[in-house]
Amino acid sequence: MANREALRELQIRLASRLQAAKSEGLSVSSWLAIEAAGKFYLLPLSHAGEIFPRSTVQPVPYTQKWFLGVANLRGGLMGVIDLAAFLGMAQQRTEQAMAETSLLTLNPALELNAALLVDRLMGLRGIDAFVSSESPPPDTPVFFGTTYLDSSGTRWQELNLQALSQQSAFLSIRA
Repeated sequence: MANREALRELQIRLASRLQAAKSEGLSVSSWLAIEAAGKFYLLPLSHAGEIFPRSTVQPVPYTQKWFLGVANLRGGLMGVIDLAAFLGMAQQRTEQAMAETSLLTLNPALELNAALLVDRLMGLRGIDAFVSSESPPPDTPVFFGTTYLDSSGTRWQELNLQALSQQSAFLSIRA
């Protein structure tokens, strides 16, 4: 219950910060920052949907290990993808670690009823939060965007959810 309240408070804070920035003419954050398997990612806000606390996920047989099943989120069935596992960083999670995870739905404009299981929400980030950037190497997946470095040296990998949602590997959940 406390987890739901904390998530609700986060959503309210994020919405009010975005609204305040828009009304004051300030630069608005571009990304939702998340953590998955100890790595840090930036998801474009225009590609992200709603944030939910982890809920009951019904397993679906004969699917990829990264496809956790389906969940009922606000009356809609969403396929739940373990982002870390999909990216090849499978990990064992404790019950406590699982309790801290969240489900992030894809924006309805992407026309895919899917939610990503993420380990931790890290707030909003704008370009001003970073000191340098690097283009993705040629051997990275097409949905990897620019890598940004913050002042503490942390690397943040941009993930283009629109490009991810169109990848055949992401769409092929059958094992």
